[in-house]
Amino acid sequence: MNNALIAELRKILPPDGLVDQQEALRPYECDGLTALRTLPLAVALPDSEDQVQRILQVCKAHDAPVVARGAGTGLSGGAQPHENGIILSLAKFNRIRKVDADSRTAVVEPGVRNISISEAAKPHGLYYAPDPSSQIACTIGGNVAENSGGLHCLKYGLTVHNIQKLRVMTIDGDVLTIGSDALDAPGYDLLALMTGSEGLLGIILEITVKLLPIPPLARVIMAAFDSVETAGEAVGRIIANGIIPGGLEMMDNLSIRAAEDFAHAGYPTDAAAILLCELDGTAEEVEQDIARVTKILEGCDVTSIRLSTSEQERLALWAGRKSAFPAVGRISPDYYCMDGTIPRHRLPDVLRRMSEMSHEFGLRVANVFHAGDGNLHPLILYDANKGNELEKAEEFGGKILELCVEVGGTITGEHGVGTEKINQMCVQFQALELSQFHAVKEAFDPHGLLNPGKAVPTLHRCAELGAMHVHNGELPFPELERF
Repeated sequence: MNNALIAELRKILPPDGLVDQQEALRPYECDGLTALRTLPLAVALPDSEDQVQRILQVCKAHDAPVVARGAGTGLSGGAQPHENGIILSLAKFNRIRKVDADSRTAVVEPGVRNISISEAAKPHGLYYAPDPSSQIACTIGGNVAENSGGLHCLKYGLTVHNIQKLRVMTIDGDVLTIGSDALDAPGYDLLALMTGSEGLLGIILEITVKLLPIPPLARVIMAAFDSVETAGEAVGRIIANGIIPGGLEMMDNLSIRAAEDFAHAGYPTDAAAILLCELDGTAEEVEQDIARVTKILEGCDVTSIRLSTSEQERLALWAGRKSAFPAVGRISPDYYCMDGTIPRHRLPDVLRRMSEMSHEFGLRVANVFHAGDGNLHPLILYDANKGNELEKAEEFGGKILELCVEVGGTITGEHGVGTEKINQMCVQFQALELSQFHAVKEAFDPHGLLNPGKAVPTLHRCAELGAMHVHNGELPFPELERF
């Protein structure tokens, strides 16, 4: 079957459009979750919608799984290959088709890099708001698949809040238009359903994104604290006072020192934690908000406050935060990046619990947060060459996610579930909820060929993990046995 599948794919694609040699497949064996590696049968690199359609039809005929892939920067194993399937790379779909300044939208292909949209819109005084730390590399198709956020999602929302229309191809090769050029569309909100669906429901061909006017002014307050708990409490007070910053980020001492050594942003390396609070708008609005936030911080035992005085300084302060992940890579052979979300008021409690778990597992943690919306990104440091440190890091990460659920949060904020968090889905959801997820999957992909085994666990898997009651070897809902 494999040889026949490869032969048919060769008829569809040009000679450089199909990769099936083992060494050439190595770059595709994982995404940003490098601990999990699998070689696909082949990688298809189409450059037209007709080729995508024919590829999907051939894979369906051969019952071969299809995993869509953008830049491979995802951190949850969402683009991990299937050993009996193909990777469908959308890297060649990299055109910005239109920037419409009047409607404040842009029509782009899925392989367009996130930052390229803002670069194309800048001459019109516009930009695309979601800005993941990987925005210079990650693609908009992947952002839609994972519902990515970024440093400024507190005020401007996640990907789902910043797109207007999608064109999507099903496993049958049918093209669906979801959403519209208007601000709303009748029927079920399939646009929100498709955003964050992690490639399980369809192949994204085109995205209409919303653009925003570039704020007239933006300034960053950097506040230092002598404890992470105090910094966490300051976050809650800022939001409670009705202030919605453009961005509100937090870093602990370990991440501060790593980022400062890497990016030289001027961070105080003796601080236990810092907050980066960006305020944007008109000059009058920014001046008023700076005064309000400064007063709040002064009531929270802040040890120092620094205000950016130029655009260059503002960008330098953010450059340090955006470089936190690669910076931490310089102080540890390996690190495991987690992603969970909690209610903001529980931040001090969760930080204390994570510190306790760090001592329990004997592994250091560098903490960086989208603190304003409760999105945690603990970086668990380990050395894969030492005994069972990888396994300990994975277990530690799982415990952090379960803690997020325990305090009323969720196991993901923007990285998705993929393969990494699939066991914790059994903790967050019950059998009936999971069955509805499977029913949605079956409606769009009845053969289960699009990114199988990701995001939604089977009820059997949850039962085996002990997260679901089983009586006499039977699941609680016999009618859901197929899941």
